[in-house]
Amino acid sequence: MLIAYLLICLVIALAAVVLVLRRFTRRVARRAEAAVPPDGQFLDIDGERLHYVDFGQGPAMVFIHGLCGQLRNFAYLPLADLARTHRIVLVDRPGCGYSTRAPQRDAAIAWQASVVARLIDKLALHRPLVVGHSLGGAISLTLALDHPQHVGALALIAPLTQPATEVPAPFRSLAIRSAWWRRWIGHTLAVPIGMMTGRTTLAYVFGPEAAPKDFLIRGGGVLGFRPGNFEAGSVDILTAERDMPGLAARYAELAVPVDILYGRGDLILDYRQHGETMPAASEHVRLTLVDGGHMLPVTQPEATLQWLQTVAARMPAGQNYRPRNEMTTVSTHAANDGA
Repeated sequence: MLIAYLLICLVIALAAVVLVLRRFTRRVARRAEAAVPPDGQFLDIDGERLHYVDFGQGPAMVFIHGLCGQLRNFAYLPLADLARTHRIVLVDRPGCGYSTRAPQRDAAIAWQASVVARLIDKLALHRPLVVGHSLGGAISLTLALDHPQHVGALALIAPLTQPATEVPAPFRSLAIRSAWWRRWIGHTLAVPIGMMTGRTTLAYVFGPEAAPKDFLIRGGGVLGFRPGNFEAGSVDILTAERDMPGLAARYAELAVPVDILYGRGDLILDYRQHGETMPAASEHVRLTLVDGGHMLPVTQPEATLQWLQTVAARMPAGQNYRPRNEMTTVSTHAANDGA
């Protein structure tokens, strides 16, 4: 009887802990969304609601963020200045930021690229310069291969280009293959553990450079403290593991110019594996190396902007320019900050 009583007490205690963790997670998620609300507009694409920011006028640039990120990851770039000469479109990948992703989706890299292609169609962009960071680089490369008519050129910043030999240290906890276990952890342990280890994770992701003190708000990092972000990141890790070998085998098919910017000190992706291999894989690839880490759009915004402007200037005049039918005023965090 005593053993049965103790077991019942243990079950009740565990249930209480789980309930507390779930409530804590929901409260943190609500506060995160209050601190960093949606910046832009929404479009329904392929059954998902896609969040994007669209401002400026001129040749179009489409920005695709990386793993566990969202569109504010580009907020440190001088986007307000860039918008004087270019139309800027920032997008939350499906499942990230404020874009939705149904739980049953496997989020294949090819599917995510097709969503971006549909966005380009709906916004009537004509062969934009597609800027992809980290995992966004792999999606950009897939977009250029599967939908070449939608891309004028690629500008890739610290892109994932090759099959990963191992998951980078800060993201190993995301590699959960069970959908049920992934969801359970996302709604209980992921957020409190993420908050406790956040400083260490940011130091690694940004290293050897320092993470800015305002990254949680200005860079949108606080949105990572939500169950959906954890689940989406976990699925992205697994789909990248599955899809990257097939993608890497196709680079000889690239038909658009590809410029790559890599930091020699990148702790997340090795520039020798993911950068220096690319010019040999395709004659269309040009590699630029700088001293820096993985988060160059945040840590070196001016240098990144100058590189982007150089890439854009090499595109044929008028190739990706289509005037907007009407100018709209978009109040965005990035634009207002002159980020």
